[in-house]
Amino acid sequence: MTILVTGAAGFIGSHLCLQLLDRGEHVVGVDNLNDYYDVALKRARLSLLEGRKGFRFYRADISDESAISGIFNNSGSIRKVVHLAAQAGVRYSIENPMAYVQSNLLGQMVILEQCRRHEKFEHLVYASSSSVYGANTKLPLAVTDRVDRPISLYAATKRSDELMSYCYSHLYKLPATGLRFFTVYGPWGRPDMAAYLFTEAILAGRSIKLFNNGDMKRDFTYIDDIIAGVVAALERAPTPDDGEPPHRLYNLGNNHPESLLRFVELLEGALGRKSKRELLPLQLGDVVQTYADIETARHDLGFEPTTPIDEGVPRFVNWFLDYHGG
Repeated sequence: MTILVTGAAGFIGSHLCLQLLDRGEHVVGVDNLNDYYDVALKRARLSLLEGRKGFRFYRADISDESAISGIFNNSGSIRKVVHLAAQAGVRYSIENPMAYVQSNLLGQMVILEQCRRHEKFEHLVYASSSSVYGANTKLPLAVTDRVDRPISLYAATKRSDELMSYCYSHLYKLPATGLRFFTVYGPWGRPDMAAYLFTEAILAGRSIKLFNNGDMKRDFTYIDDIIAGVVAALERAPTPDDGEPPHRLYNLGNNHPESLLRFVELLEGALGRKSKRELLPLQLGDVVQTYADIETARHDLGFEPTTPIDEGVPRFVNWFLDYHGG
């Protein structure tokens, strides 16, 4: 059996591929290696995978139906897919909307079509996002809460992915699981996310930008915990239940929101330097707090995050310094 992972050169995708290969799985990785952020970082992640027994990589765009169909047809018995490739970033979506339509909507549909067409296909796991909860003030955020009021295009595309997947589960009995990730951080993280941006700025002596005057909380979730949740979900394909199609949604978060200022203080401690801070208003499309209710994932998947930010932040800093030769 072969597992297809899209976004294989990405932050979560590369970690997942490593974990699956360590378990002896055959993995086909797909990534378009676009320049949304430094391609060298993506290639460095890929270098950890290339040459590993059981791994094959294709450079392709998930919205290219012909290319993705060819990969499915040429890769033998693909029984499971973890679809992580997407155009990321809440703020970037406001300025570049068409990139999100192309990657997040068309790309999701291409993957759904390939999965439902292939005989003996077992399970699609796909990335959603905590951003689907919009400006909900009821906390913690549960999978049963309202998600019909997105405040960014990125969030709207992720909710659309959930709806399309539910529809395909209903129409074709396609087992599918959507995972709503909450503020993932850790080694090999993306340069457009807080941990990387802040660390880079502190080392360079530049000011870090703290929106909403720094009065924000995030359910920072360490990458190893996220990967454990993805693998657990992959192993548990949903089945029809009381007339409902084989589709499930889960929150994967740390279940412990932390102040952004405390996150910055931990970075300062690990780096041995103080930050310069620029306090700014809340940005369009942003939310003040995220907090994952993980009871459903805990019950169904045995998901239990184990890494507090006191441990995760120093691990990220150690990787950052090593990667950049600091």
